Amino acid sequence: MKVDVEQGSGFCFGVENAVMIAEKALREGETVYCLGEIVHNDLEVARLTALGMVTITHEEFEKLRDSKVLIRAHGEPPSTYLKAAENNITIIDATCPIVHSMQEKIKKVADLAREEKGQIVIFGKEGHAEVIGLMGAAGSRGILVTGKGDLDRIDYTRPVFLFSQTTKSKVQYEVVAEIIRLNLEKQSKDHPGNTLKVHNTICRQVSGREPKLREFAQQHDVIIFVSGKKSSNGRMLFEVCLKENPRSHFISSPGELNRD
Repeated sequence: MKVDVEQGSGFCFGVENAVMIAEKALREGETVYCLGEIVHNDLEVARLTALGMVTITHEEFEKLRDSKVLIRAHGEPPSTYLKAAENNITIIDATCPIVHSMQEKIKKVADLAREEKGQIVIFGKEGHAEVIGLMGAAGSRGILVTGKGDLDRIDYTRPVFLFSQTTKSKVQYEVVAEIIRLNLEKQSKDHPGNTLKVHNTICRQVSGREPKLREFAQQHDVIIFVSGKKSSNGRMLFEVCLKENPRSHFISSPGELNRD
């Protein structure tokens, strides 16, 4: 039996960077709290926990004082930083640079949207840490859509500024953008200012892996896809494999391998 490992396998740049920042902070000897799991991978979380990292919930964060807290790659809304300042918490910011850049862009667009009475629409997974941060940056102008079924949340008589969670499928994002464009066109005669601005915010590392994974899945008899069960990125990429190869299997640890 021949086993090939897909060349792009492993954590994305943002997560790798966050892990390195966490390891550096832990080497300094003080207790480091991580706000939420640093990565949706139980084995990696266990490894860092063994080194001394303490994972906390947002409820626990609210009660924390005079401590060091690491912000993971997913990022956090502005309210988290305000709470940290109130409670004398030192933030170790490991937000992915791509996510951070999008947060800043959304804040600027929010000012423009306010002037034009527009809406900031974010395509993403409800409850996902990155999306919570993006919605926080958008403020009262933010509207979350998780798919085609949510697009009635948008007012098509007003301008739309569209963003996507960085790990969503590029194909799905394009479908959502096209439906929004068509709906705006239907209202454009009576509302000529109802324009659409689509921001290309899907991570290129993620979108670039899709075609390579399709080819890899087609070239092999069986695909064993290893990822944390809670990883949105992992689930999305697994679906890419499954679509090309029905003999694709999702596991999170060696114990889940089945010889059959």
